[in-house]
Amino acid sequence: MKKGDMFEGVVLRIDFPNKGIVEAEGEKIVVKNALPGQKIQGVLTKKRKGKCEGRLLAVLEPSGAEQQEEACPHSGICGGCLYQGLPYAEQLRIKEGQVKALLDTVVEDGTYDFQGIKGSPIDKGYRNKMEFSFGDEVKDGPLALGMHKRGSFYDIVTTPHCQIVHEDFCRILETTKDYFEKLGTAFYRKLQHKGYLRHLLVRRGVKSGEILVDLVTSTQREYLNGGAEGSPDQTASSLTEREKEILENWKDRLLSLPLKGRIAGILHTENDSMADVVQNDGTHILYGQDYFYEELLGLCFRINPFSFFQTNSLGAEVLYETARGYVGETKDKVVFDLYSGTGTIAQILAPVAKKVVGVEIVEEAVEAARVNAGLNGLTNCEFIAGDVLKVIDSLTDKPDLIVVDPPRDGIHPKALGKIIDFGVDRIVYISCKPTSLARDLVVLQEGGYEVKKACCVDMFPSTGNIETVCLLSNRKRKPDSYVRSSLDMEDYYRIKDQTK
Repeated sequence: MKKGDMFEGVVLRIDFPNKGIVEAEGEKIVVKNALPGQKIQGVLTKKRKGKCEGRLLAVLEPSGAEQQEEACPHSGICGGCLYQGLPYAEQLRIKEGQVKALLDTVVEDGTYDFQGIKGSPIDKGYRNKMEFSFGDEVKDGPLALGMHKRGSFYDIVTTPHCQIVHEDFCRILETTKDYFEKLGTAFYRKLQHKGYLRHLLVRRGVKSGEILVDLVTSTQREYLNGGAEGSPDQTASSLTEREKEILENWKDRLLSLPLKGRIAGILHTENDSMADVVQNDGTHILYGQDYFYEELLGLCFRINPFSFFQTNSLGAEVLYETARGYVGETKDKVVFDLYSGTGTIAQILAPVAKKVVGVEIVEEAVEAARVNAGLNGLTNCEFIAGDVLKVIDSLTDKPDLIVVDPPRDGIHPKALGKIIDFGVDRIVYISCKPTSLARDLVVLQEGGYEVKKACCVDMFPSTGNIETVCLLSNRKRKPDSYVRSSLDMEDYYRIKDQTK
């Protein structure tokens, strides 16, 4: 086979996160978003050094496990979900197999206890946060508000029947889209960097039912009234008044909706970043307050629009209960919670520890952690703002055990060396990307630690993502095979490539 050739085949398996493996004409081809058991048609897009990649053109026959009548109506078009139509038990089986296969390739001797997978308490309507994008589904088409179309950076699919959010999200989305579509307000075009509407951020407490809605726009008010060039004859002051009127009417429409939850706040955030991210250049409160409350394992958390908080509240309770069990005895011990976010893990451990020190690079998250610790009456938590790599050398406390919950790319290799140098008895690694975990486990084992047990926790039903909790124990010997300076960047990227 050569590049551009068409092929047909049955998907043998799917590797993390979405790599379907198809055998056709004697070749094994990686086809993203193809599910095990499907018969598909594809086109070969890359063939290099014996590795083949293809693009999915059509599903000729569904797998025997799929239940198409249960799938989200946006499935296959929206890029948000991978496993729509697969029974939840089958999703869990696939994810469990993916993680175990990755860990088995890197864990020395294969003697660890793999404890399977724990499912989310609910697999529909579980998300407590969504960032919807404004755009169009086809060039110069009508206004769309929802998720990116699968495989596209620019096209947006309106998703009023999304199955992974509460129905309140969908009502807010539809009302917002209809309002601005009738108004003719222009969305922000990423290539030209022109337009007004950018994102709609919605957060909803699963336990509290409180809702926070934030409209994210540029400051290009000339696009409020629609049209390619706006209304240049109007003055800046009149445009500002017009903007206030438009936002006020939008707010009133949201407040009149028959929602099952209660709107705690309606906000307007300005963002003039050229990147397609939700960035806060200034937030105005249109109604209520700029935060809401959520409960997790009996603790109270105050959450603002940009706080990091696990997107599946009920699933987070399963995750943190699992992590707490892996941490074990903490009485009279000092615990380091590295990459601590808003301090959720720190506060769960604090009641049964001597002291917990959290380190997080996002200052806003650190401030939120301090506020939340105060809400929960915890006085033995210290939260430090800074990069773990830079802060770790200045910490005065000596840890007895360490919990790490890094971002998707895992732990920086130099930070990993410093963590190993503490020589604590136990490290609990919480990972949201098993390939990064597998890479870091290689280094941790070279540094004198052994993997004792691991467990998957599914926080993201219908998607390809999965959390993993791993317990490592110090072998109580000097790591002769490991010297921090010997782990240079070349070694790091070699290991990273092996675990992709």
